[in-house]
Amino acid sequence: MDTTDSAISFNAEGICDYCINYEKKILSDSNSYSNEELQKIVQKIKRYGRNKTYDCVIGLSGGADSSYLVYYAKEILGLRPLIYSVDTGWNLNVAVENIEKIVKKLNLDLFTEVIDWHAMQDLQRSFFLSNLPYQDLPQDHVIFAGIYNYAIKNDIKYVLTGSNNSTEGVRPPIEWVYFNDLKLIRSVHRKFGKVPLKSLPLASMLKYKIFYEFVLGMKRFYPLDYLNYNKEEAEKLLAEKFDWKKYDNKHYENIFTRFYEGYYLIKKFGFDKRRCYLSNLIITNQITREEGMELILKNPYDIQTAKRDQDFIAKKLNFSPLEFDNLINSPGKNYKDYPNDYFLLKLMIKIAQLLGIEKREFR
Repeated sequence: MDTTDSAISFNAEGICDYCINYEKKILSDSNSYSNEELQKIVQKIKRYGRNKTYDCVIGLSGGADSSYLVYYAKEILGLRPLIYSVDTGWNLNVAVENIEKIVKKLNLDLFTEVIDWHAMQDLQRSFFLSNLPYQDLPQDHVIFAGIYNYAIKNDIKYVLTGSNNSTEGVRPPIEWVYFNDLKLIRSVHRKFGKVPLKSLPLASMLKYKIFYEFVLGMKRFYPLDYLNYNKEEAEKLLAEKFDWKKYDNKHYENIFTRFYEGYYLIKKFGFDKRRCYLSNLIITNQITREEGMELILKNPYDIQTAKRDQDFIAKKLNFSPLEFDNLINSPGKNYKDYPNDYFLLKLMIKIAQLLGIEKREFR
């Protein structure tokens, strides 16, 4: 990490607050993630699903974390998950193939939710016109809202997620990646959009964290936090067992996210999310800092590919090449420029941190 995170701070020894937070609040608490506790939760899930077709649902993107989770849940924990996937219109063939290989070999049922493209297109187009950094927020929102809404609608209490402290303990600052704020999404769409959002899966953070969990009883569970999860070892296992294919960088199974993280965010704002991803691997001793420094100096992906992606995305979102290029090079804005629920969401996260539910640094 560097000062493109304007809020980063260092102690007298030159250690940044991300590392300090990880050691104090995440690493020091790792003993609570015991195998005994894991088995207790697994038994609860199995008892719940005893007379049901599925005892849990897992969102599968085709990436390493979610793919390994599906393998681990089925083969090691003995669970009976329904696999949920979302087609936002941007997945690369390698992602689709990874999903198919894992589902087929593990003999699991797959439900794919195909997002209404006209509404998705309009919302993503609106976000580009907003000049915000958070261009992946519409996709992220419909994916997470989709799985939570599906679980509630189909009476599946447990949602298992591949999110984990090993690869996501260092969260991008909100000036790079803002909260999952439905009010911001709606305000951007009201200003720039034309197609109603009612066909998209939507769920505010308040809805799925409070109403779904505490009123309707939905439980989100993070099994990878109970393992000594090593991404490289997980990728090797997936390749051997499923002929799973690795992507160039985290989240690069999706052409839109590849362009957004690997080109748009860096060029327009100077924010390189690989700093967070590599920092996670450094603090969990999966790579050295020297290796991370070498990797961050390399281009995220080939510049010719980036230009082809830019032309493809512009066309798919009904921008002319010149219009899209002008948007990329125009002055950026942030969440403060649009109506939002920042203070409410910040308060919710602060409460979760005080209760020990959320241990990552947010700023």
